[in-house]
Amino acid sequence: MVNKTPRRGKIRLTRRGRVALLLTGALVVGTAVAVPLLLQDRNERPTTLLVPEGWRSGQVYEAVDKALGAAPGTAKKAAGAAGLKLPGESAGNPEGYLFPATYPIDAKSTPKSVLAYMVDTANKRFGGGDVTAGADRNAVSIYQTVTIASIVQAEADTQQDMARVARVVYNRLDRGMPLQMDSTINYALNRSTLDTKNADTKLKSPYNTYEKTGLPPTPIANPGAEALKATLNPAPGDWLYFVTVKPGDTRFSAEYGQHQSNVDEFNKVRKAEQNGQKTAASG
Repeated sequence: MVNKTPRRGKIRLTRRGRVALLLTGALVVGTAVAVPLLLQDRNERPTTLLVPEGWRSGQVYEAVDKALGAAPGTAKKAAGAAGLKLPGESAGNPEGYLFPATYPIDAKSTPKSVLAYMVDTANKRFGGGDVTAGADRNAVSIYQTVTIASIVQAEADTQQDMARVARVVYNRLDRGMPLQMDSTINYALNRSTLDTKNADTKLKSPYNTYEKTGLPPTPIANPGAEALKATLNPAPGDWLYFVTVKPGDTRFSAEYGQHQSNVDEFNKVRKAEQNGQKTAASG
């Protein structure tokens, strides 16, 4: 059993703080793309609300309020009083269960009814036999599966990388290693960034997976169908580390030394990007 990862100094073991929005189409209950709330007639309410994969609950609440013309904070308050059909493990937190999809909006829609529709949709998607079988196969609960899928959604650079990211999560859990995911720290700090500092990894939070072993207490976003599929069917491999050196170039490794070499290359690429941005800003 490997219970401790070699000290990193300023090196991060995983890297992808941003949430990727996969603009791949829209279905009534399926992959979603964006929230088209810019109306020619400001008095006209939209007829649909599209929730992208990887949005956090706060983003969903804000979109619901805008779509319904409600005061900011209305949907968040409604979530606590809506009697949403959430699993007991969630402790009433709908994060992860506001399923990404395109939802109908009409004159009778309320924040409560829209959020309930999202949760009901999630329960239908997560309650299928394939999900139950996959969770059993991976020795996790359905709620834990959704939590892992939310991490996969946030961390994978491409759809093709999702199954390998899922395998890294399972491998680390199996070995009792902390997940050390930047995305969970970003969630705790309510931000999205590529640059996680060493001080961030000391954050006192149950979502700090550098300090805490196991999964965070809740999902960190609302994962889509592809992230869920990858989580149920992780790729075979012995990887324990990954780093996205640059877009489209994520490197997975089983050995810390190889990973450290990959991170060094990432740091060089990132430094060059930042220097370029400074030059452009001053030019």
